[in-house]
Amino acid sequence: MFDHGSTRGSRPSALIWQSLRTRLPAQPIDQSDRHCWLMRRDLGPQERVDNRAHTAIREGFSIRDAVQIHQLLTLGYQNGGGSVPAYSDWLRAFENDPEFDPALCYSLWNGPQLAGVIQCCTSAFIKDLVVHPRARRQGVGLALLNQAFTTFSLRGEGAVDLNVIENNLAARRLYEKAGMRYVQRREMTSPCLA
Repeated sequence: MFDHGSTRGSRPSALIWQSLRTRLPAQPIDQSDRHCWLMRRDLGPQERVDNRAHTAIREGFSIRDAVQIHQLLTLGYQNGGGSVPAYSDWLRAFENDPEFDPALCYSLWNGPQLAGVIQCCTSAFIKDLVVHPRARRQGVGLALLNQAFTTFSLRGEGAVDLNVIENNLAARRLYEKAGMRYVQRREMTSPCLA
C-alpha cells in the first residue's frame, strides 16, 4: 500500500521527489480513467476555516447514521471511482482498520437527509468524500473538506492527502478550489483509491 507519509508534522520530501524534467504541470490535462492523482493540502498552524454556513455538520461516526452513510457512498461510487463493500463487511472493516477513528468521519445533513460525508484516516488521509447528487454545487463538499483541514491542523498535521481518479474533473476542481495541489500521478491500482 502507498505510504501516505508521516503521521505528525510535515511530509518527508522523498515521498514527492521530482526531477526538473518530470515536474508536474500546474493543471494536469490528461483525463485518463486508468490513472489517479495524489493531491495534498498543506496546513498552516492551527488553521481554522469558517463553516458557519454549514452548521449541520455532524462530527464522528454514529451507528444510527451508518445505513444512510453506506447508501450515499454506494451511490457516489456506482459509476466508478471506487467501491464500497456490502454493508456488513463495510461496517466490520471499521472495527479492524487501525487507521479508522470514528471522530474523523463528518457528515452534513439537510434536515433528515444526508447531503454529504467525508471519512478520514488517522494518517491525515481523506479516504472518502461523497456528496449526494441533489446537494452538489452548494458548498457541501468544500465545507466537509474544510472541516477535515481544521481537524488535522488542530491535531498538528502538516498536510492532508487524498487520491482522485484523473478523469473525475468535478472532484479535481473542488480539490483545487480547496487549495489542494497535485503531487503525484500514478497508474490505477486498488490501493490508489484506498
